[in-house]
Order: sequence, then structure tokens, then C-alpha cells
Amino acid sequence: MAPASARDVISLIDGFSVETTPASAAKVDCFADHLAPGTTVNVTFLPGSAIDDTIAVATRLRREGFEPVPHIAARSIADSAMLDRTLGRLKDEAGVTQALVIAGGLDHPLGAFASSMDLLATGLFEAHGIAKIGVAGHPEGSPDIDETALKDALLWKNRFAAERGLEMYIETQFCFDAAAITAWDRRIRSWGNTLPIHLGVPGLATLKTLLKFAQMSGIGPSIRVLTRQARNLAKLMLVQAPDRLLLDLAAYQAGDPDCGIEKLHFYPFGGLAKTAEWANAVASGDFIVDDRKAAILLGASDQAHAAS
Repeated sequence: MAPASARDVISLIDGFSVETTPASAAKVDCFADHLAPGTTVNVTFLPGSAIDDTIAVATRLRREGFEPVPHIAARSIADSAMLDRTLGRLKDEAGVTQALVIAGGLDHPLGAFASSMDLLATGLFEAHGIAKIGVAGHPEGSPDIDETALKDALLWKNRFAAERGLEMYIETQFCFDAAAITAWDRRIRSWGNTLPIHLGVPGLATLKTLLKFAQMSGIGPSIRVLTRQARNLAKLMLVQAPDRLLLDLAAYQAGDPDCGIEKLHFYPFGGLAKTAEWANAVASGDFIVDDRKAAILLGASDQAHAAS
């Protein structure tokens, strides 16, 4: 596979989206200070949190000129009436037109819904005009679901989207291992997946922070990649950018015409400001690619355009 050019990297990162929790959003004075108007921003609905907080942040994002994508977690929804009320409020208060539908992190459902498929089958998303829907993807597998069940669920979602005329996509957990990602994309393609992939990648953060989140999420190959890097203790507290990962993914996207990766979704573990500044600079072409170091060097736009 040929090394990625600057143009390949720009193509990969164009139209990136980001994630925020309600707690993180409270620390951001104005999202417009960091993100271009219209940027898609996902809003989490974590176990034990209140859906009102997710709705409030989605409403704020719409008011500030962004595209809010609330998480709707099946196992935290009590019943169809709660789902109907929630989607109605998201539509009326935040102008929501898309959502990420997931099972959620609870071991046992609080009510009637155990999976994203249970929520989708209600038809309530279409009833509220939400026809663009993200569903979860697991490039490194899931500690809770075996591969046969993952395959069956993914093919069910492919069929459901086609039957209902939905604009469905896969949004993945964050990953650090390009080899695991590309192998997964090819594997689900062989199963029959046609849904585009919005690939979760880490934003700027220290290696210590990345290890913490990786261990919490149980992502095996990525933990091994980070652990090898962590042997250099001097690097443990240095802020890392996902240079090598993006270069490998850009090369894969450019080299495989059937690549399923459509866009990147950033998890800004080190804070929105740092990740957005870096991603915006890369998207604008203000960098050069250093093949020898597998690095993206910011602040050299003239050279970058020449190199591409």
C-alpha cells in the first residue's frame, strides 16, 4: 500500500465529527470558538445520567449553529412512552434530525428495551422525522457480544435500513490500531455490510489518559499498541496526536476503492479545544507529511500543497 499523501489525509478528515458529554460541554464557553459552523457533535447519554441533560446540550448546540446527534441508549429507556417523549422533545427543542442508537452500558435494561434493534423496531424514529441513524460498530470486538451475534445484528440493521429507506451508518468505538480497523472493515464487508463507517479515533491526549480510556473500554489490540508506547516513561505525560493512525487509515482509504470508512469521529479525551485546533489545522491542509517519522507536521501549508 502506497504511503498517504497530504491530499489523502485531508480527504479522510474532511467533515469530521466530535463527541461531547454534558459534563464536558459545561466547560466549553462557546463551541463556535473551536468548531466550524455546522459541525456534527454527538452528545452522550451515559448510564446513570439524565436524558434531560442530553436534550439540553443538543438544544444548545443547535442554537450555536451545530448539528446535534444525541445518543439514545436502549437499556436506559423505560418504555415506548419515554422514547416517544424523548424523541419529541429532541425534535421540538433541538431540531434533531439524526441520532446514534445504541444498547448502552448497563448490564441489565431498566425497562422494555435491551438492544438498539428493539428501539429501531418501534418505528418512533421515523415518526419523529429522524431518518439518519448511527448504530454501534466494534472494530476490536465486544467483551459482551460474540462475533456471531455481532454479525447477525449488523446484517439485521443493513436489512432494516434498506426496507425503511433510512440513511444508516456505523459509528465505532475509538481505536488506535489501524491493522485491526482495516481487517474489521474487510471482514464486515465480506458479511455483506453496505453501511458507511464513521470511525472513532482518539483526539489529542496524553498516553496515560489514552491508556485509561482504552482499559475502561476493553479494546484489546489498541491496548497492546499503547502499552508498547508506554514503556517509554518519558512519553507517558506528553500529549499525543493520532498522526500514525490517520496516515495509515488515509493510505488504506486511498488504496482500497471498496474501503467502508466514510469519515472520522473524534473522541477528545484531552479536551475539545486541543483536538479541534489540531483537526481543523489538518483539515485546512496546514501540514506536511513526514514519511520517515510517520508524522503529520503542522504549520507548513505551502509545503503541504506542494507535496500533495
